[in-house]
Amino acid sequence: MVRVGKDEMGFIGHLFENWEETMIWSCLQGVMGEAWADSLPDARSAQIVTGDFCFLAGEPDGELVGNIPASFPSRSILMASRDEGWGELIEACYGDRCVKFRRYALKKEKGVFERDVLESYVGRLPEEYVIRPIDGGLYRRILSEEWSHDLCSQFRDEGHFMQMGVGFVALWGEEIAGGASSYTVYREGIEIEIDVKEAHRRKGVARACAAQLILECLDRGIYPSWDAANPESLHLAETLGYHFDGSYVTYEVPICKETEERNMGKADEEQDV
Repeated sequence: MVRVGKDEMGFIGHLFENWEETMIWSCLQGVMGEAWADSLPDARSAQIVTGDFCFLAGEPDGELVGNIPASFPSRSILMASRDEGWGELIEACYGDRCVKFRRYALKKEKGVFERDVLESYVGRLPEEYVIRPIDGGLYRRILSEEWSHDLCSQFRDEGHFMQMGVGFVALWGEEIAGGASSYTVYREGIEIEIDVKEAHRRKGVARACAAQLILECLDRGIYPSWDAANPESLHLAETLGYHFDGSYVTYEVPICKETEERNMGKADEEQDV
């Protein structure tokens, strides 16, 4: 197994061909994420890790399935592949620790969003809420709370987010009630992340923030990609103009103490090189 450098992404691109997933594109474009392969330059298997997601392609490879990057910060990793053979390896490697579920892909279609509809959703937000773009101060507040952390967590720092990211929050007084932001970015667009504080759910906050973010993306000429984690997210996406493209199997694998210790060892090895 070898790490794939940014200038070597061309050696693994064919393995992910026709996989309509922006977090894969983020990595292949050298914008965000990391990648590994069984070998280079003639890669037969590859792994891309962007954000909390791991994408596996090519010939199923047990070493890649067991590879959790030393820099991986989250408590669990989400693994996906288009080949059932990878799923069998994931189940064999992690056993009862992994949870199998389905996510819902939305078609990436330009020209399907209706501005007047999106603007109406923003306008329907109850008057006690105010939508604001994420600035430096809001960025820091977002990261300080666990429920909202993922809105900005994949960016290196505040400057990186302000340069590459985009997002909006709904304020209830001085409190952040919810938001929609760029979970990750790629050259042509963003992957949307939506989070709402429990006390403010089912009040139109998610819909209004998402609509405002989509409108901003349209103004910037970038695509607001959406991948739904559950049927509720799928339904919200469809009300905003997206169309269902199909479901796919995903495995959630918790990062155990043994994995963390192995990751620390990898980090030490990388520092020694």
